[in-house]
Amino acid sequence: MPTKTAAAADLQQLASDVLARALRAGATDAEAVVYEGDEFSTLVRLGQVETLKESGSRAVGLRVFIASGKAQRTASTSSSDFSRESIDRLVEGAVTLARITSEDPFAGLPEASDFGQHDAAAQHLYFDDVNQQPPADRIRIAREVEAAAMAFDTRIQNSGGGDFDTASSHKILMNSRGFTGEFRRSYCGFSAQPIAHDTDGKMQRDYWYSAARSTRLLEDPVAIGQEAARRTLQRLGARQVRTQQAPVVFSPEIARSIVGNIFDAANGDAIYRHASFFAGMLGERVAGENVTVIDDGTMVFDHKGNLKTGGFGTAPFDGEGLPTRRTVLIEHGILRSYVTNTYTARKLGLARSTGNAARSLAGNPGIGAGNFFLQPGTQPPEQIIADVKSGLYVTETMGFGVNLVTGDYSQGASGMWIENGELAYPVEEITIAGNLKDMYRNISAIGNDLVFRTASAAPTLRIDGMTIAGS
Repeated sequence: MPTKTAAAADLQQLASDVLARALRAGATDAEAVVYEGDEFSTLVRLGQVETLKESGSRAVGLRVFIASGKAQRTASTSSSDFSRESIDRLVEGAVTLARITSEDPFAGLPEASDFGQHDAAAQHLYFDDVNQQPPADRIRIAREVEAAAMAFDTRIQNSGGGDFDTASSHKILMNSRGFTGEFRRSYCGFSAQPIAHDTDGKMQRDYWYSAARSTRLLEDPVAIGQEAARRTLQRLGARQVRTQQAPVVFSPEIARSIVGNIFDAANGDAIYRHASFFAGMLGERVAGENVTVIDDGTMVFDHKGNLKTGGFGTAPFDGEGLPTRRTVLIEHGILRSYVTNTYTARKLGLARSTGNAARSLAGNPGIGAGNFFLQPGTQPPEQIIADVKSGLYVTETMGFGVNLVTGDYSQGASGMWIENGELAYPVEEITIAGNLKDMYRNISAIGNDLVFRTASAAPTLRIDGMTIAGS
């Protein structure tokens, strides 16, 4: 069996060979991506293993350019077959397609001087322990997290299961302008999804989870199971409230989706298509002075015991081979930057990409976030809730009711009703509505509870003046 070093060398050689063949076949420029990954997942339900999956995958993607005057023609192909015949078809298909596509003056690789990357080892993205952990241990943790939730309260009589997942990947990006970069990533996590019954037999479910790059950073399964149980029990006896305007406090899990709409609105692709309410707003006020929103693809965290890991959105380079960077999108309420890849930066007449190219195996790069977050405030979430005389604390939203062109926002929601600064009773079957242009200006409180459980994060936040549609 080849060593990891030998396997990596083989993948690099494959990328190099694909590029060389593409240039010989008539491409002016070319870019190859080689990906290799392993995944494991198990679901335990009521103590029994319900599903157990383990898989590996390898694939190569090719993007070619053919110069046509001052413009470029471009096309891409991909394959999971590394045989010589398949690679020949991959190259021939990409070049043939490129010759018949439309010319585009904005297409093309970045300038050679723009390429670069951070030290992948220093970003601590990969840990061997994720793959070394025996499957029996993973199943045991899935059982433990579910059992802790089930044992928490007699009203919890059923379960959506306890699960455990791992993933590791190896990515190589190489192009004809001299860039070669590679990095590995690892991930592991588990969750519980208990189901509770109230006295009328009505069911409610919720979940909680732990995720990390290293198994050493996973939380206690018993604590996670109990938290999942608490969140589920909190929903029992939910009712509607009357239609009204009131302050809405968003839990961190929901706040991150509210803040995530800022990234979508600042997406260079949406901007040049005039499909965003942020179009033409650079340098203008788009939120309250207390709002600062950052995208940072370079973040490394120092955990207890000095174990460092990169954030879930950290990478040494983006999907085009440009170094990831820290970009302040909104600074004290002022829109300072859009997020772009090379193509959208050229379309918008900007000096360079923000390093947010997101590259899959086939197709042109899109635009993706690094570690995207709302800068925390100073108030504990308990104080934010305590300051609300009558309002809603949202713990779940449903549907896709966001219009980035107009900013209109409307989503189904559930959570807890706040009375005199305390969480009084659960509510459901309501809709919260407003307009993002007003909502971002009406953020009246930001919590100090910023925690990165995914690549995007936000603390608790309060937005005043939203419409709550109920009974």
